[in-house]
Amino acid sequence: MKILIKILLIFSLISSSFGVQAQTEFGIKGGLNFTFFKVVESNFGETTDVQLGFYAGAFADFEIENDFHLQPELLFIGLGDFNFLNAPIYLKYNIDERFTILVGPSINYFFDFFNAKLKVRADLGFAYNFTPKVDLHMKYTIGFEEITPNGLFLGLGYRL
Repeated sequence: MKILIKILLIFSLISSSFGVQAQTEFGIKGGLNFTFFKVVESNFGETTDVQLGFYAGAFADFEIENDFHLQPELLFIGLGDFNFLNAPIYLKYNIDERFTILVGPSINYFFDFFNAKLKVRADLGFAYNFTPKVDLHMKYTIGFEEITPNGLFLGLGYRL
């Protein structure tokens, strides 16, 4: 629980420190999460097991300079019996008015009854802005350890 409080505190500090210097937008997002687990089967080779989940959360978008932004997020992810928090910190680049690319690390806090696990993953995402308020986004997350498998996120975002 202390880790969760620290993550929320870091998110709010980042939000407040950039708010004074740059144009800041806030929003909510949610969608589906496809997680890919690798399974080795006897002599038949490697297969991939996919599990479907959901995510929902909030983001802040801080303009750094011209088309570059910093976008921290805090997402709750439900995946079968697993629930965890995902806190990516993206460097965001606006390719044009409609298309955006996002890249950066994400910190994941896995809730477990006996012990909590904190893991780091890498994210690469794209967004298409339907309107100035609504976007369709997709991101691919690369897990570096067995407990953090790769995932594909597909959802909608709304700027408040």
